[in-house]
Amino acid sequence: MRVLIADDSDVLVERLRSGLAALPGIEIVGHASNVADAAREIRRTKPEVVILDIRMPGGSGIDVLEGLIKDELNPIVIVLSNCSHEQYRKKCLKSGARFYFDKSAEFHKVAEVLQDLMEAAAV
Repeated sequence: MRVLIADDSDVLVERLRSGLAALPGIEIVGHASNVADAAREIRRTKPEVVILDIRMPGGSGIDVLEGLIKDELNPIVIVLSNCSHEQYRKKCLKSGARFYFDKSAEFHKVAEVLQDLMEAAAV
């Protein structure tokens, strides 16, 4: 499963890379640290899954989500953010994200979801 990470925190990106490397079948195809690069890298790499932060330089992860719909791209989007307010969760899910996790409390769920998605794809 091809995964792109869009987050401006080098520490978080490295934590994701190392954690996901343990999952067989996961390929990290790219990383973007701002909104413009995220949109460009998603179009270029065509990942099956995007792990997306909301707060990034140059705009918002919500802008990226809305761009996916406009560009008719359809990766599974997992929002992983420190924005724990319910309004952000609702907006992201309404804008096309499939999952929304709080970085501080639900980080582990990213690997669980990816594992579940790979198992479902194998059936």
